[in-house]
Amino acid sequence: MMTLKWWQDQLPKLVLSPSFFLIMLFVYGFIIYTGYLSFTDSRMFPSNELVGFSNYDKLFQIRTWKTALVNLGLFGGFYIVLCLIIGLSLAIFLDQKIRGEGIIRPIFLYPMALSFIVTGTAWKWIMDPGIGIEPIVQSWGFESFEFRWIKDRTMAIYCVVIAGVWQTSGFVMAMFLAGLRGIDSDIIKASKLDGAPAIRLYQRIIIPMLRPIFLSAFVVLAHMAIKSYDLVIALTNGGPGNATALPATFMYSYTFTRNQMGIGASSAVIMLMTIAAIIVPYLYSELRQGGKKNDQKSR
Repeated sequence: MMTLKWWQDQLPKLVLSPSFFLIMLFVYGFIIYTGYLSFTDSRMFPSNELVGFSNYDKLFQIRTWKTALVNLGLFGGFYIVLCLIIGLSLAIFLDQKIRGEGIIRPIFLYPMALSFIVTGTAWKWIMDPGIGIEPIVQSWGFESFEFRWIKDRTMAIYCVVIAGVWQTSGFVMAMFLAGLRGIDSDIIKASKLDGAPAIRLYQRIIIPMLRPIFLSAFVVLAHMAIKSYDLVIALTNGGPGNATALPATFMYSYTFTRNQMGIGASSAVIMLMTIAAIIVPYLYSELRQGGKKNDQKSR
């Protein structure tokens, strides 16, 4: 009996151990190896010749990397803010118990089912001055109309923002809608009985109660913005020139195209540190709140 009970206790660990080992090797192992490569003189192939922080010094002297950081600030800022605003607005709209919600909700969620490659390609066709919005509007009689953002070095990054927001807003809507549906209806009914107008009801009561959803959505969106690669490649390929380069496209270019693996690895480490700076405080706050709830239950 003792042997049978021991096997029953150990069986889940034995079943999960191969997956755990593979994750440790191919995820965390390669993260550590990338960090090691960032301190080496690796070019086309990995090298064991250590050069200290030389790659990081070179990295911040490269104009394309500086452009990628500026673009990340623009793309990330607009992408996160617009997704939160549009997602919350759509969630409030659907929370009014409108007719046809079962049809409208999947329509808003549909873009998230597409890959970023498909989204980038579709929006590239839409924004192309030769076959997209511009010739269609001109064919309607507005011959002076122009929409060439995708060819403009200044405006091209906003094309990436538009495509990204279109793809992700429905997902953020679903997060907020779940939060709205989880609010105690008695609180809302009591506020309405007190004569609180709808706008103030959302400003003072409902939206503040959605703070955990805001934080979760921010973490997800920031993570997606930092690692954005396929959307940019499909939509603009980083162009015109390097006008829409992001850290992820820079990392790929220097690692696999320019044969500067050490510099590419250093840029990957910077991206990892940025993501960790966002996710670690979030996980800490979640674990801390969970600990407080458990303490309250134990009392």
